Amino acid sequence: MASDKVKSRREFIRSGMRLSLALSLGGVAGLAASEMTGDGHVWQIDPFLCTQCGRCATDCVLSPSAVKCVHAYDLCGYCDLCGGYFKAGYNELSTAGENQLCPTAAIERKFIEEPYFEYHIIEDLCIGCAKCVKGCSSFGNGSFHLQIMHHLCVNCNECAIARVCPSRAISRVKASQAYNVKGSFTKES
Repeated sequence: MASDKVKSRREFIRSGMRLSLALSLGGVAGLAASEMTGDGHVWQIDPFLCTQCGRCATDCVLSPSAVKCVHAYDLCGYCDLCGGYFKAGYNELSTAGENQLCPTAAIERKFIEEPYFEYHIIEDLCIGCAKCVKGCSSFGNGSFHLQIMHHLCVNCNECAIARVCPSRAISRVKASQAYNVKGSFTKES
């Protein structure tokens, strides 16, 4: 009878070990399968389709929006008169608030050398209104554009902005293809 108890303890331990091994292997296999077949996609704005309608600022579920302006420095002319920085019909060529196009002063202008300036977006101040993007596209070379910041985005299953985007510029892309900008973006057919 004593050997039956030892045998059942051994069998109990063996079956427990088998079960824990099976669960861990199943967990690892499940994790690997979810990596291969999982979504792995994020929301992305195609800068070539965006019409700067302003809906990114108002229709995101977050406040302020997870959409921010980004600057493609490779395309920038570093102009003294930046259409994305200054309002049309500005009073004078100065950095005074009444001359700036951005309603939240999210664009920082730094002097490089005559007549060149560098423009930086202060992400915490940007609300994604696209006013600077529209100004840069209409006057300059379009180095400003909007993009969804994935460290802010809650990755909704159905993006509220994508539903109302008139140009269908927002879509799901592989996470490895995120943050494409105009200077390096290659349009796939």
